[in-house]
Amino acid sequence: MVKNGLILGAFLYCIGFFGLITSRNIVRALMCLELILNAVNINLVIFSNSFDNQQLKGEVFSLFLIAIAAAEATIGLAIALVIQRNRRSTRIDQFDLLKW
Repeated sequence: MVKNGLILGAFLYCIGFFGLITSRNIVRALMCLELILNAVNINLVIFSNSFDNQQLKGEVFSLFLIAIAAAEATIGLAIALVIQRNRRSTRIDQFDLLKW
């Protein structure tokens, strides 16, 4: 069971990382970042259950990570909507908002 869960977490992490580095759309990049965070959550819970059955350290840390990921997704989508409204595009390679 532990081996299958770790393989699933590694597989999700690789898919998310590949999508993050090849994505040109900001919404797709945010979705891939969420996939990476979910893979980390799976690995945290599996390691917590396999090494220490009496305490819930991995599960509690995963809950905090889920809360942070939800806040990150909310802020990221708000920024993407504002940029799309102003620039009429959500492509990452067309952003030069921080240049003078």
